[in-house]
Amino acid sequence: MKIRILARAAALVSSVVLGGCGCLPGAGDDSRTVTVWLMKGSVSQGFLDRFTESYEKEHPSVRLEFVLQEWGGIGPKVMKTLAGDDVPDVIEVGNTQVAQYAESGKLRDLTLETMRDLGGEDWLPGLAEPGSVNGGQYGIPWYAANRVVIYNKDLFEKAGITAPPRTREEWIEATEKLDGADRQGIYLAGQNWYVLAGFIWDEGGELADDRTGDWEGALHSPAALRGMEFYKRLQALGDGPKDADEQTPPETDVFAEGDVAQIIAIPGSAALIEQRNPELRGRLGYFPIPGKSAQKPGAVFTGGSDLIVPEHAGERGEGVEVVKALAGEQWQTELAKEMSYVPNKPALAHVIEGQEGTAAMAEGATQGRATPNSPHWAAVETDNPIKPYMTAVLEGGDPATEARKASRRITSTLISG
Repeated sequence: MKIRILARAAALVSSVVLGGCGCLPGAGDDSRTVTVWLMKGSVSQGFLDRFTESYEKEHPSVRLEFVLQEWGGIGPKVMKTLAGDDVPDVIEVGNTQVAQYAESGKLRDLTLETMRDLGGEDWLPGLAEPGSVNGGQYGIPWYAANRVVIYNKDLFEKAGITAPPRTREEWIEATEKLDGADRQGIYLAGQNWYVLAGFIWDEGGELADDRTGDWEGALHSPAALRGMEFYKRLQALGDGPKDADEQTPPETDVFAEGDVAQIIAIPGSAALIEQRNPELRGRLGYFPIPGKSAQKPGAVFTGGSDLIVPEHAGERGEGVEVVKALAGEQWQTELAKEMSYVPNKPALAHVIEGQEGTAAMAEGATQGRATPNSPHWAAVETDNPIKPYMTAVLEGGDPATEARKASRRITSTLISG
């Protein structure tokens, strides 16, 4: 599942095909075109222009061609393309999509070609782990995004809260102070299952696991049930619907009304909030989702992108070199600054210092995780049994009973695909 970040980014890229600057003088008949599929809204035109100019200058026999794709329907399109003869040389994919594509046998294992050169042991786990399938690194981490707590500074000050909470219990105490007759301590929709996933991981649980050799739903484990219990405590400190997700209604619209103290969202959501309510400009703060102790933030779902190279790409070798450049320190730094993304290594987080929301996101990303690395997880999300499970518990159902039902449905989908 790909987090759609920074609404402004979509407006920055308008053409369907963004070509490079062309072959430099002297390239002659030996020039080669490397075709790269990127997702619409991932990068700006300025970034692509600078990268193309730099790369083609260093590789005078190469011309880069960037083709933009829509996220909607991208899974079947990539699968069909991988099975054909005319394939791009590099493809940007959602980090949790890699297992599905790797199962086809049509991806190049990039372990030997990239791990050493790029320092793969230092990548964010939420990007690196879903890119690793059966011991091979098929997806190379490109950029990440995750949820943080966005809060209304005015409401915090009125409640006498001078510093963001660092632990779960501090968070509950602060939210209880913030919750009142004329305001909500937090707006948390009942079916925000990505937030629930973080609480489950904090407790040592999983959405599903393959410890027995086969993938099985794991929402009924004691650890996962503790995560759901904390979600219920937090959700009760606001008026979020128990039977809808964060888009129904959009949580940014609710927060913009000015009487909600907190939401859990990506930092880029602040732009939508301020656009809807200009009086909130400069009054929004950010902090990582608190963990069980102050030593580290809470676990979060890491969304973002990996880069893959099709096995039958015409310029497969040069495609690997393009991946190395895009995922290397120079262009990771450029990308993070340009797009307010989290770079693929925690050591590079310093490049976004001064960007309060992105810095909070980067701190949280150190505890980032991805959804279960099964090639069939996308099918689970299509008919998501986690959402009705959450609603049932929030409306008074027995957590253990409802969790077993949801786990059985997850298991059935992971087995059948």
